[in-house]
Amino acid sequence: MDTALAGEGEGAQAMMGPWRFVMPVTIFVAALLLFAIEPLIAKMILPWFGGSAQVWMACLLFFQTALLGGYLYAHLLATLVPRRWQWCVHVGLLVVSLAFLPVIPAAHWRPNGDESPLLLILGLLAATIGLPFVLLASTTPLLTAWSARQKPSASSLTRLYALSNLGSMLALLSYPILIEPMLATRFQALSWSFIYGGFVLMAGLGAWRLNSAAPASEPVAVVDNAEPPSFAARLLWLLLPMAASALLLAVTNHILRNIAAMPLLWIAPLALYLLSFVITFDSPRWYWRPIWYPWFALFSGAMIYVLIGLFLIYDYLPQLLFYMSGFFICCMVCHGELASLKPSPRHLSAYYLTIAAGGALGGLLIAAVAPLLLPGDFDIAIVLPVLVLLIIAVVFWRWPRHWNGLWRYAFLVLALLALGVDTGVMAKRQVEDFRAVIFAERNFYGPLKISDVGGARILQNGNVVHGRELLGPEASRPVSYYGPYSGIGRAVALLQARGPLRIGVIGLGTGSMAGHGRAGDSVTFYEINPAVPVIAKNYFRFIATSGAKTEIHMGDARLSLEREKPQGLDLMVIDAFTSDSIPVHLLTREAFAQYWRHMKPDGVLAVHVSNLYIDLAPIVAAAALDDHKTARLVSDKGDDAQSLDHSDWVLIAADPAFFQQKLLADADLQYIPVSLAPWTDDYSNLWRSLR
Repeated sequence: MDTALAGEGEGAQAMMGPWRFVMPVTIFVAALLLFAIEPLIAKMILPWFGGSAQVWMACLLFFQTALLGGYLYAHLLATLVPRRWQWCVHVGLLVVSLAFLPVIPAAHWRPNGDESPLLLILGLLAATIGLPFVLLASTTPLLTAWSARQKPSASSLTRLYALSNLGSMLALLSYPILIEPMLATRFQALSWSFIYGGFVLMAGLGAWRLNSAAPASEPVAVVDNAEPPSFAARLLWLLLPMAASALLLAVTNHILRNIAAMPLLWIAPLALYLLSFVITFDSPRWYWRPIWYPWFALFSGAMIYVLIGLFLIYDYLPQLLFYMSGFFICCMVCHGELASLKPSPRHLSAYYLTIAAGGALGGLLIAAVAPLLLPGDFDIAIVLPVLVLLIIAVVFWRWPRHWNGLWRYAFLVLALLALGVDTGVMAKRQVEDFRAVIFAERNFYGPLKISDVGGARILQNGNVVHGRELLGPEASRPVSYYGPYSGIGRAVALLQARGPLRIGVIGLGTGSMAGHGRAGDSVTFYEINPAVPVIAKNYFRFIATSGAKTEIHMGDARLSLEREKPQGLDLMVIDAFTSDSIPVHLLTREAFAQYWRHMKPDGVLAVHVSNLYIDLAPIVAAAALDDHKTARLVSDKGDDAQSLDHSDWVLIAADPAFFQQKLLADADLQYIPVSLAPWTDDYSNLWRSLR
């Protein structure tokens, strides 16, 4: 970006009048569209990949990489292409980008079950929004570079970046509050496409006017006597944004996996990440180190303590506020130090490019490399100590001279203490935990581990137990959420009195449902994670010892059920939640229509709704009422001595008499009040269901 050019001439006068509004409006709309498409496109493709939190991680990786592509394109166009051709190239690409509209993913991108989800998502996003996203990302640096030829005022250029940040923040904050709760997803996509068409017209006119209004001769460059940035400074341009970006994905991934994969929680960390950029780059006075460094040391240590279980936060809101506060403080320190390293105007282009490259590299490490190299969810536990070391290096290499030495050494003590204790306790806990681990694997769908503890073999996804099997002679007896007094246990017992059963199960886990199978029964599992069948067959014995015939169909259950002929099932079981994250697409009107298509008229649908943070029962009951079915909640307190966990199951039947049978009448059977409309593939509002 050539921001160090002087000379105003006649071109500056030509930009007066109505034309002076074209550039700021174009920049504002570009930022608005750029950050509006991110949660929208992620929500649209989320159902195709099982509702996994990792879908948003893959999307963030694409967004950061495409942002780098936009900055690189703007830099190359403004510096290497002759001026008279620059606007022609840009307008030509803008016109070509209209071929991507409307931004609705094509059906042929739906997975079949044997592809690499990460590569498929990146390809899908590139084919659906690739060129429009890159051109939107290039708008601010490109128009700023062109504007500098007519009026290279530093304050005016700063206001343009502030305007861009304002548009980004408005887009992010308005999506979960205004757009998602009020508008259907397809309508959102069509509206975005229509506005983008208007943006292309504005950007094309702005590009033509800015270049045609340029002075006839090249302006004389202002002499820049500032020292060129050192290698250490350039390295920090890369490492600081890389650390902040890696922490963004690590914290977001943890929240989505353990709370809910919903746009509100996708957007919160990203909005704070952007806000830290806005604050620190606005003015140095907002980043006062005596405040931010102690908070950074405190929260970086506290976040590790929570992750390794030294103290726990169970309530949804305090947990979210804790992680968001710690994350924001870490971003403020990273971006505050980054802003203090801003070079002279002559090197700004390389500075911004390097920042974008660092962000993309951090996203790549967490979204693509970590699942391949790390057997567990250690992202935050690794990123935070590295970030602390990086900040310590910055403090002692670049500490401002006017600072009191007491602050310097106070921060050193706090930082090293937090780092040493965190790392030592974390290593000790991990060694202790893995002594009982007999299998651990992490892939696109999250970390899985199996351990033998207290006479039982346990399958965990992150910190959440997803199945349990007793060791010894009672190994084939279903336990955990599938005990005889749970909702599913009672439903199976009642239906088996009719004769052999055909059962469909969304979510394999340890294969516990096979433990309920008898000779003559058939159980078909639908599972999206390729690691789970290996675990269920080789480390647990429910499938091996079941009297029923068992099958496993790989791929997203919704897509598999759409392709299959009606199965005539007596019982359909929905238990496909990863950790406490909710695959929303399994709870929509269209999903329930698929379930009933595969079931007998007198069949029963059982949905496992145990969840710490989200009240799922009313959502399921609304779908049942919409289908003119009867739904009841069966709660079981469990029994620790019998290895039975507390469980909540919603049972749905066409005949209300099903719930009057003694086995259910004796249970904790609850009527579910319905106060919301059923979810659809186009509309869902998880925010209203938070506990």
